[in-house]
Amino acid sequence: MQILSIQSAVAFGHAGNSAAVFPMQRIGVEVLPVYTVAFSNHTGYGSWRGPVMDPAEVADVITGVEERGAFPGIDAALSGYQGSEGIADVIVDAVRRVKAANPDALYACDPVMGNARSGCFVAPAIPDLLRDVVVPVADIITPNQFELGFLTGTTPDTIDSTLDSVDAARAMGPGTVLVTSVERPDRPDGTIGMLAVDDAGAWLVETPYLPMKANGSGDVTAALFTSHYARTRDAADALARTASSVFGLLEMTHAAGSKELHLVEAQEHYAHPRLEFVPRRVR
Repeated sequence: MQILSIQSAVAFGHAGNSAAVFPMQRIGVEVLPVYTVAFSNHTGYGSWRGPVMDPAEVADVITGVEERGAFPGIDAALSGYQGSEGIADVIVDAVRRVKAANPDALYACDPVMGNARSGCFVAPAIPDLLRDVVVPVADIITPNQFELGFLTGTTPDTIDSTLDSVDAARAMGPGTVLVTSVERPDRPDGTIGMLAVDDAGAWLVETPYLPMKANGSGDVTAALFTSHYARTRDAADALARTASSVFGLLEMTHAAGSKELHLVEAQEHYAHPRLEFVPRRVR
């Protein structure tokens, strides 16, 4: 399996492709990483150095990959943090060309824009571009609840309202939606959820909530779910594997008291997930 992954890169720590590539490789995916920024560290630190890549340069790298004859063998394209507003058109064009070369290829968009606690942390134009330009051409999207609400103009907070928001998102184009960090008033104490929906149904999985800030964990989640779903087209199975792997990663990181994900140390959780969390069908 091959995945073209268009995301940010950091030298210190793990975010964007610097979080997504290794877990995918560890489960046997050949990753073709293309970088939208090359930062010293993720923006959660409040300061960073390094360039935002010019959209023309990103497009040039993708064209070079195409010229090597790689596009027919790409099973999925994945995009995350975009860096600048011009990247949206580059991504959409790359997806069009990949799908022309392999009509069975999927496109997964992680619509990175922010979260309920921090608000938006991307350039002001990017959320609208994600909603209006990028998400409509995606097969899979992996928003958190905050991002799902922005994309659909809704306020998802209960299971029913979150499912309604997912329906609105699916009406925009994506057939498969993974909602990360699902919080609801009636959830079991000390848990947090993840919801996957496709044509076959809707499944919710709940894991223990760990009191920590985990920059990059959403990038790992999107990468693993995309990889598993591209292989099996089974949302419940992809959800179970992803939830188990990500919880194992976060549990190790929290136990170590680390500000950065223990991405390498947790590699067995990607390769051999414990599957201790069973998704339940909610629709």
